[in-house]
Amino acid sequence: MATATDLDLLTLTQWLSPAYPVGAFAYSHGLERLVQSGVVRDATGLREWLCDVLKYGNGWSDALFLAAAWRAEGSESLTQIDDMARAFAGPAERRFETTQQGAAFCSVTAAVWDVALNDMTYPVAIGCAARQAGLPLEPTVRMYLHAFISNLASAAQRLMPLGQTAAQRLIRDMAQLCRHQARAAMDADLSDLSGTAFLSEIAAMQHETQQPRIFRT
Repeated sequence: MATATDLDLLTLTQWLSPAYPVGAFAYSHGLERLVQSGVVRDATGLREWLCDVLKYGNGWSDALFLAAAWRAEGSESLTQIDDMARAFAGPAERRFETTQQGAAFCSVTAAVWDVALNDMTYPVAIGCAARQAGLPLEPTVRMYLHAFISNLASAAQRLMPLGQTAAQRLIRDMAQLCRHQARAAMDADLSDLSGTAFLSEIAAMQHETQQPRIFRT
């Protein structure tokens, strides 16, 4: 397995930073609905929901799509993977979230790193870009999942009484699971796709008509 260099890690840190212009701050992945309905109301409930998403929901499927895109041979294979990623994002807001972030990532990364990227779903775009940039797969998946968790913890701070210290403690505690899921994705392929985080999917559907709201999803 390839080892990431310091420059590789700095590139991944830049791509997955909150400052990278993909608009990640605008998406709560259905969390806004779960908080509004009282399903997630404190740090413990948030941790449980995040664990479920990483193990059984879009955290796991995104890791598999990213890895498949990194391993893809040829544009036809990559297109098939992206089509599957779009189909697997069931709720309309989930598709909106992954396609909008993916399009923004492709636009900026293609311009700055001079790589060939068409509009793709977010994990597929990152996998494709990482392959072209020569970035190792496992740290790419691991840092993608860590950024995913970090963004949702930041969203939670705007939705519920979760202070900065508690949020950072939560992100620290989730790091081990991010690493575990990234390693699991290395030994898996798209035949291992599954999605059983049903409450998260239902929340995304209900959020479509929620008012008032501060997040796009």
